[in-house]
Amino acid sequence: QVQLVESGGGLVQPGGSLRLSCAASRNIFSIYTMGWYRQAPGKQRELVAAVTSGGTTNYADSVKGRFSISRDNAKNTVYLQINSLKPEDTAVYYCNAKHPVWAPGNYWGQGTQVTVSS
Repeated sequence: QVQLVESGGGLVQPGGSLRLSCAASRNIFSIYTMGWYRQAPGKQRELVAAVTSGGTTNYADSVKGRFSISRDNAKNTVYLQINSLKPEDTAVYYCNAKHPVWAPGNYWGQGTQVTVSS
């Protein structure tokens, strides 16, 4: 079992920045793909950024150039740096850990709210 705890959300003005953190309960980054998803009211949850165990990253087209995913293996923590925030970035952001081949190895954090508003 893996517990994921997100932090760092909040209310920010358009154009502002935030850094979200996701702390894992144990060292899993050498195996699991870590991802950040978001879900806006009335919309489906969508992947915004992910990093594989090998360090390969990928981003949703809507966030490329503004979002950056990184991880600190020593702290078992993955980050999402969000810059140039837009109102449409408002959502609950969730951290996910997904095992590449073992289906039950799919864990979610509780989510952290990001609200972009003036």
